[in-house]
Amino acid sequence: MVNIAVCGAAGRMGKKIISLILSDHDVKLSGACEAKGHPDIGLDAGKITGGNENGVIISDTLALSLKNADVLIDFSSRDAVISNVQAAAAGKIPVVIGITGLTEDDKNKIRICSKNIPVLVSSNMSVGVNLLLQIAGDIASMLGKEYDIEIIESHHKTKKDSPSGTALAFAEAIKRTLDAGGRDIRFVCGREGMCGEKSGDEIGIHSVRSGDVIGEHTVIYCGAGEKIEIRHTAHTRDTFVRGAVKAAVWLKGKPSGFYTMKDVLFGK
Repeated sequence: MVNIAVCGAAGRMGKKIISLILSDHDVKLSGACEAKGHPDIGLDAGKITGGNENGVIISDTLALSLKNADVLIDFSSRDAVISNVQAAAAGKIPVVIGITGLTEDDKNKIRICSKNIPVLVSSNMSVGVNLLLQIAGDIASMLGKEYDIEIIESHHKTKKDSPSGTALAFAEAIKRTLDAGGRDIRFVCGREGMCGEKSGDEIGIHSVRSGDVIGEHTVIYCGAGEKIEIRHTAHTRDTFVRGAVKAAVWLKGKPSGFYTMKDVLFGK
C-alpha cells in the first residue's frame, strides 16, 4: 500500500487524482492540500470529487498533509511548486510533479532538492506521449536533413503556458538526437511577416488554444513528395491521472535523484 498526498487537491487534475486513488485498492489518500484562502479548505477530499466522505480534510498547510504520506503528487501551480518540493524534501517525502511551464531556474531548484529525495518531473504523464517521445528523435535522425520538422499542439483556451510543455519536450528530444549527430537545432515558436525561408536546422512549434481540447500533439516530418506524422490525442484527462499515480507507486523507495516518466516506463 502506498500512501499518497495530493497538492492542488481541489483543482481539475487534483480532483481526478483523488478519485482514482479512492477507487484503487493498491494506494491510499493520506493527505490533501490547497492554497491558503481556497474555498474548499476544510472540506472532505472525497466529498469534493462527488464521492463519499473519506475522512481526509483539505488543508492549507502542506506539512500536515504530508504527515502520513509515502509520496506527494503535486499538480498545484508553478508559483507554489518550489516551496512544495522544499517542504517535501525537509520531510524526506518523494515528489511527483505534473506542473507545466517550469523554467530552467525552477528545474535547477528542483534538482537541488532531488539530491535529498527522489523527484519525478513530467510535463505529460501519458504513457502514449512518453512512448512517442522515446522515438521522435530517432525518426528525425533516420530521415536526415532532407526532412523539415514542425510541431503543432492544441489545448483548451484556459491553458496558461504556450507552447505546451509536451511540445517543448518533443522538440528537445529531437534536438538532443540531431545535435549529437553534428547539427545545431533551434526552435521557432510561431511565424509572422516576411521571416524568410525555413532553415534546415529549425523546428517550428505552433500553438492552438480553443474550446475544451484536452491535448493534441503532432510532430510532422516533411520531405520532397511525402509527409510523415506522429500524433497523440488525449480523449480524457484520466490518462494523465493514471500515469501520475503509476509514477507515485514507482517512486516510493527509489534513491534520491531526478527522474522522468521515461524512467518509469523504460527503467533507469
